[in-house]
Amino acid sequence: MKKTICKIEYDTETATLVKKITVGTFGDENGYEETLYLTPSEHYFLYLNGGPASLYPTEDIKRLSKAKAEAWLEDHT
Repeated sequence: MKKTICKIEYDTETATLVKKITVGTFGDENGYEETLYLTPSEHYFLYLNGGPASLYPTEDIKRLSKAKAEAWLEDHT
């Protein structure tokens, strides 16, 4: 997925995957995934995707500051 936020392009195809968490199992309507990426220009973002009854019923990208990315990593280790 690709999304431009504040003139910065966030692209899951060109960014480096840092960490991925999965909640639920495949096909779970409440299940979702959060994937942390780092762009080549060193901007962090979360790729969010899930089932229709989940926190993320449609795929999206959310940019994160370095501090928030580090906090997300701490919360998910």
